[in-house]
Amino acid sequence: MRQAGRYLPEYRALRAQKGGFLELCYDSEAACEVTLQPIRRFGFDGAILFSDILVVPHALGQHLWFEAGEGPRLAPPLESASLGDLNAETSRLDPVIETVRKVKAALSPETTFLGFAGSPWTVATYMVAGQGSKDHAAARRMAYADPVRFGAIIDAIVETTVDYLSAQIDAGVDAVQLFDSWAGSLSPDQFREWVIAPNAAIVAGLRARHPETPIIGFPKGAGAKLVDYAEGTGVDALGLDETLDPRWAARALPKDLPVQGNLDPLALIAGGTTLDRAVDEILEALSGRPHIFNLGHGILPDTPIENVERLVDRVRGSQTGV
Repeated sequence: MRQAGRYLPEYRALRAQKGGFLELCYDSEAACEVTLQPIRRFGFDGAILFSDILVVPHALGQHLWFEAGEGPRLAPPLESASLGDLNAETSRLDPVIETVRKVKAALSPETTFLGFAGSPWTVATYMVAGQGSKDHAAARRMAYADPVRFGAIIDAIVETTVDYLSAQIDAGVDAVQLFDSWAGSLSPDQFREWVIAPNAAIVAGLRARHPETPIIGFPKGAGAKLVDYAEGTGVDALGLDETLDPRWAARALPKDLPVQGNLDPLALIAGGTTLDRAVDEILEALSGRPHIFNLGHGILPDTPIENVERLVDRVRGSQTGV
């Protein structure tokens, strides 16, 4: 899912040189280099833009920074502040779009370039609480107790995300992905209201501007709700997380719908025959449908590079993209 990161020594060296994570995201030259590093080393079929989902709330006017060892912080948290208190600065997204231009110019034509953004529900959980949380209780409470107020936050994220992804497409990405990392924390009714409906609005907005650009949806933890998500959002492909049985996906999802995933990142760390078996099981289960081999979530910092090389060799031997 996330190709760049602390598992690559060349990334660690550049990160040390540039300082903080956010500074790296907003340095177009450096972010371009980070995007290209996994392509140079492994020759993946697709490059993933190096950025972060929280650049959208930053553009909406929240202050954004990363605490070492603790993760992102956003201020003021909308649990206690109003959306109207924020002063949007969409120019904060300009360096990311410049990164897209630089990467596109450097990539070979046969390498697909994937852009992305966070989905509204996941982005809203950070905006409301001002940081990450285990149960996303602040956002869930607001969604139940004050759906009008929470809906206004979602609508603002939708509008900015459509513009942001459209700009990525104009600058050169070949497809875009919507990451809903915390979709699994919602009840079915809330999932329909705060995951399916906002993502459907983004898909519709992008289709109106870029009808030929594929859109991938990834509602992590959705489980059986993926069937409703696929139908309700109209995405062109679905990401599968590592908890999902690929055999169930092969049976339950529309036969012509491409799927992406879903190797457990810990199986990649384990390597050896454990990795081989996990790869083979996924390839066999999804062999009868369009399938992009991928992890079920982000690659972990302590992933051995030789295991990634083994994975690529095994999947390439099956003639499946990775």
